[in-house]
Amino acid sequence: MSSSDAASVSGPPPRRGWLWRLGGWCARHPVVVVVGWLVVLVGVQVADRAVGGAYSDDFSLPGTQAQDGADVLAAHEPAVGGTSAQVVLHDGQPLTQFQAQVDQAVTSLQHLPHVLSAQDPLPPPGQAPQPGGPLSADGQTAYVTVRFDGAPATFGDDYLDQVDAAVAPLRQAGVQVEYGGPLGELARPAPSDRVSELIGFGVAVVVLLVGFGSVIAAGLPLVSALLAVVVGLGLLGLLAALTTFATVAPTLATMIGLGVGIDYALFLLTRHRQDLMDGLDPRAAAGHAVATSGRAVLISGTTVVIALAGLSVSGISFMAKLGLAAGVTVVTAVCGALTLLPALMGLIGRRMDRYTVRTPVAEGGAGADGADGASSSGMWHRYARRVEQRPWWYLAAGLVTVLVLAVPLPSIRLGHIGDGADPTSFTDRRAFDLMSAAFGPGSNGPLTVVVDQSAVAVADRPALASAVQQALTGVPDTTGTVPPLQTSADGDVLFTTVTPAQAPQEQATTDLVGHLADTVLPDAVRGTPAATYVTGTTAAQVDFLDLVAGRLLPIIAVVVALAFLIILLVFRAPLVALKAAVLNLVSIAASYGVLVAVFQWGWGGPALGVSGKVPIESYVPMMMFAIVFGLSMDYEVFLLSRVHERWRLTGDSRGAVAHALETTARVIGCAALIMVSVFAAFVVSDDVVVKMMGLGLAVSVLIDATVVRLLMVPAAMTLLGGAAWWTPRWMDRLPDLDAEGLRSG
Repeated sequence: MSSSDAASVSGPPPRRGWLWRLGGWCARHPVVVVVGWLVVLVGVQVADRAVGGAYSDDFSLPGTQAQDGADVLAAHEPAVGGTSAQVVLHDGQPLTQFQAQVDQAVTSLQHLPHVLSAQDPLPPPGQAPQPGGPLSADGQTAYVTVRFDGAPATFGDDYLDQVDAAVAPLRQAGVQVEYGGPLGELARPAPSDRVSELIGFGVAVVVLLVGFGSVIAAGLPLVSALLAVVVGLGLLGLLAALTTFATVAPTLATMIGLGVGIDYALFLLTRHRQDLMDGLDPRAAAGHAVATSGRAVLISGTTVVIALAGLSVSGISFMAKLGLAAGVTVVTAVCGALTLLPALMGLIGRRMDRYTVRTPVAEGGAGADGADGASSSGMWHRYARRVEQRPWWYLAAGLVTVLVLAVPLPSIRLGHIGDGADPTSFTDRRAFDLMSAAFGPGSNGPLTVVVDQSAVAVADRPALASAVQQALTGVPDTTGTVPPLQTSADGDVLFTTVTPAQAPQEQATTDLVGHLADTVLPDAVRGTPAATYVTGTTAAQVDFLDLVAGRLLPIIAVVVALAFLIILLVFRAPLVALKAAVLNLVSIAASYGVLVAVFQWGWGGPALGVSGKVPIESYVPMMMFAIVFGLSMDYEVFLLSRVHERWRLTGDSRGAVAHALETTARVIGCAALIMVSVFAAFVVSDDVVVKMMGLGLAVSVLIDATVVRLLMVPAAMTLLGGAAWWTPRWMDRLPDLDAEGLRSG
């Protein structure tokens, strides 16, 4: 008999509240529930294909100098405003031999919908090319700068076909044509998570078969999670019709939805199966599972969603929408676990273990000792007793492990991962390489300098232009050559291009943007009412980095405070809540350290398909923190609820910790291994950011479920003893969430 069953016999019975009634109803009406889910699944998928939106990484940052500069330029000189992309041309002989085809392609590009302008890279016949212009010194590489009135990814499914048709004469003549910038993003192969999903599902099947020993029991969590995720992705597509989500949003939603969906179903099914072994009726067992473990699932899912919602504190819509995207599939995963899974359990009835690959065992493992379901001689029993005898040693071992893994963290460098890290099968990577070889790596991230001189007297404008031109010449970390300043048609704006010496993702380029915006340009216009800006894609990425870096600590504070409050309300124990917050911070720091070592230091990056050393994508740490802090609550609530349950029955704090470890270690281990596999499977993605997120989340869960949950938490709870459950009187006025539904009243 499990600890929950002991509670039902010798302690206060679980309340037959709405969760009990929900689980029981779904188990008694399985056909209605399953058909209902299938109808919803088909409905949202059909609706998504009919009216669903597209995904794009184009986003604005109101109030930043890059966005303000882009707005000024668009208002005074629309032809050079908007979103720019490059069409890169290369041939083994001078491109001037293809003058007719180049002119035809540029003219066709200019007439495409949404195109503001397209620059011909070749000089008129008989004229020498302009130094520093869009034609390389050897004449074999050139680029057409195309400016759009928005993000190409939002222009429709056939827009890339129109661009291909425009440059077709060049390709027919044998010229290599590649797309950079937003056009390159549009031309990338459609992201597919199928390989990652198959890998994650394959490992999950093996783990569940080994853990449960039953084919049917192994299949139910997979079916429930998969249906819930597909419904969630359909809903996300419908939301994308109302607002723009990043291209990584559906992958992130799939990753999180599968992980938590399988975990939640596993927790519920474990409790249900234990009740079946104890002789409970299948429908009653389903109601009991939803009333007890289902309550923990509901609280855990709510915590994940709240943690993701905490991203909105950043004030950056891009981040808030990523949190929303992941939250959609978390919500559908919780709904699937609380409704679809009980229906499937009721449908299967007592046939749960009809097809087995080994002898099924109870929740706490083989060899139950009768009264409490814990093994008196199993591996986890012996391990739990060792932790109980030497808690300081186990706590120290866990702390040393996470501190060693966190060693690289202080050297973390946030930035943007450029196209140079993409696979060579991507056109934007090939465009990046051609541009780097012909014009230098900085040509992939040119900066546009904008000077608003509308408030400057007309007579003073020539002197101002001269001062700005002189200030921009010879700036460190640039190519040194700056094209002459151009003037807008109304004469109110000056603009030119500054080309960094290094690639867009390099720290030198990030520093250059700040140097130009904060020092060079303000010094050049000092004493005048002119306003200066540095804009362009690279400048916007630097502004985004500054915003994220400046708001990371507030996000951490908010998410930690929310998680602390939830654990406090669940267990009504301040010391338990404080312990949970501190240990979760420690585990996340360790996972950050692993990311720095692998991607930034290059320790294994090439093995993952990453070209060279790359910075940590600016928004990854913030996303990881919200997701991991929320997910860690799964194991926290699951383990601590069993500790608390046992402590209330026996009053033996040390024995309660050992008992909870015995009864949950196998389930937590299986759940963590599945989630780690699901996340790690996304490392095979071609998208470097997805690789980074997948590895970071996999490492975080692995550390949390092993070092933290099996070493540090049991040791800390043993050391705290009965004091861990001290409840101050003022807490009697707070809501009682009751993770396992076992408190009376």
